[in-house]
Amino acid sequence: MKLTVVGFGQGGSRIADEFARWNKKARRSRGMNIVTDTFAVDTDAENLVALSDIGFDYRHRVLIGGDKTGGHGLDGINKLGAELAWESREDIVDAIRANERLFESDAFLLVAATAGGTGSGAISAIASYLKERYPKMAVYVMAVLPFRHEEVSEERAIFNSAVCLKSVYETADAVFLVDNDKLTHRTHTQGIEPAIINERIVAPFYNLLGIGEEKRARYVGARVLDAGDIMQVLSGWTAIGRAFSPLPRFSFRRGREAHQGLRLMDEAISELSVSCHTRDSGRALYLISAPARETSLEMVTELVDYLRQITNQAVIRNGDYPGETAKKEIVLVLSQLGNVERVKELYRALSRK
Repeated sequence: MKLTVVGFGQGGSRIADEFARWNKKARRSRGMNIVTDTFAVDTDAENLVALSDIGFDYRHRVLIGGDKTGGHGLDGINKLGAELAWESREDIVDAIRANERLFESDAFLLVAATAGGTGSGAISAIASYLKERYPKMAVYVMAVLPFRHEEVSEERAIFNSAVCLKSVYETADAVFLVDNDKLTHRTHTQGIEPAIINERIVAPFYNLLGIGEEKRARYVGARVLDAGDIMQVLSGWTAIGRAFSPLPRFSFRRGREAHQGLRLMDEAISELSVSCHTRDSGRALYLISAPARETSLEMVTELVDYLRQITNQAVIRNGDYPGETAKKEIVLVLSQLGNVERVKELYRALSRK
């Protein structure tokens, strides 16, 4: 599966930049593209200059509203972000259209942090316009939720987040929810570098997008998840998680694959990008990546049965990717989530203001 990735605002643009970095890794190590192109859209010129892997030109780093903001951002006013993005929609789409490989893409992925002004306002405006211009292409959104301390210290964080979430949910085909607090709590510290957080956000997509683009016969699994499979799963609120463990140099415990797979699945659930109840998901997908000797039919069957039990009979798709890595990895996607407490918290907090 190939994506065209567009980041909005500082947070979204940095994550788009991380997708560009991982795509370079895919080209270098696997001879494939998982992203056809990446773009950054912002009202702050300095944020655009600070990116490292997105193309260094005005088509890939799109400055909007420069005549009104002087290239200095919006100070959290998301309504203005939406207005400026809508006024610049043709410029943004013209930049995307300049990508000669655009129609190799299976979908758009638009990324923004919901608390800021530019990203939270612009992402829903451009999602709506892309749906109009490219009705046959899926439009997915990645919404990065604020830290709890941002909700306390930044007056507009809750308002921006709640308004953004309502808008993108009504527009996009699916919304990947990413809770910043959940990512940092893995290391029990708030001082984690943004670059590390962004790497954790993007890493689960690497094998998930790569499996359908793999052309080397020895790395093609028995059950390939292509773009159609993935797109059939993605709908509404969506969480993604990844768990992995290194493989021992020598294994004396053959026949334990199913047990190891279930342990990894439990860890992937714990590592989901947002806290949710598995029984609230209507659709699910998992991909196991490991050398062929480390997987078995018994393990695949056990994992499918386990997911059916804990998701209350969700529609499940699965695949295997016998990659060249020295680890076993499971990527899990839960979609069509009916009840996400973090979203409800933001809506309730907005209603109290």
